[in-house]
Amino acid sequence: MSPPLISLLTDFGLTDTYVGQMKAAILRVAPHARLVDLTHAVPAQDVRAGAFLLWSSVEAFAEGSLHLAVVDPGVGSTRRAVAARSHRGDVLVGPDNGLLVPALALLGGLAEAVELTDPAWWGPRRSRTFHGRDLFAPVVGHLAAGVPLEKLGRRLERLEAPFTFPEPQVEGGGGALVGEVLHVDTYGNLITNLPVARLPARFDVQVGDRLIPDAPHAHYQAVAPGALLSLGGSTGLLEVSVRDGDAARELGVGRGARVRVAARG
Repeated sequence: MSPPLISLLTDFGLTDTYVGQMKAAILRVAPHARLVDLTHAVPAQDVRAGAFLLWSSVEAFAEGSLHLAVVDPGVGSTRRAVAARSHRGDVLVGPDNGLLVPALALLGGLAEAVELTDPAWWGPRRSRTFHGRDLFAPVVGHLAAGVPLEKLGRRLERLEAPFTFPEPQVEGGGGALVGEVLHVDTYGNLITNLPVARLPARFDVQVGDRLIPDAPHAHYQAVAPGALLSLGGSTGLLEVSVRDGDAARELGVGRGARVRVAARG
């Protein structure tokens, strides 16, 4: 039986050797592990951004996959290091700072979790500033090699959830939905918190003082070059884009910007 896939998500960047060292720590324990880089370009110490990116990607993996996520401004402090199994069967490993919680919810919710208190499963180096290499990566390696979750430390009933992604709100008597931008992707597309499944068949989108009429658009080339459009993205959430352009730059907005959707009459 093949070892489970291991996804990796961090804010380490690729300029330094941190990602390579973390991978080496996994492979030292589980030489046949299969590693998948989700991203190492989470904005530095931005736990919310990392949580959204992890949430947006975990469903692509087979049940029983392992997910190592490290965006950890509290490294070396009293924040807990944890491993958590979802009801779908995946195991997520990382700091207990909210980073893992949205992805766990998407995978059926928390089934069981432990605090990584047993140093027998950590690596040979024990720095206070690089738990990605010295604690989380070896633990993931042991999980990939078949060590049961409950052996890794003290059982937890819940994880910390210091933030949540906001829910869309209904505005006034007309039934318009108001949401916000959760993420700006590498193309400048504005990914909102508005699930496509909750939207009317045809609608207008307003971001700031700009109106995007007659959405959703079928694809990016449904409008003229440089024009605004809005469509359902790969996450199942409404996105605002510019054909052959950058919506964030065109509209001068970013994460948290208000987005209003109103049904067409």
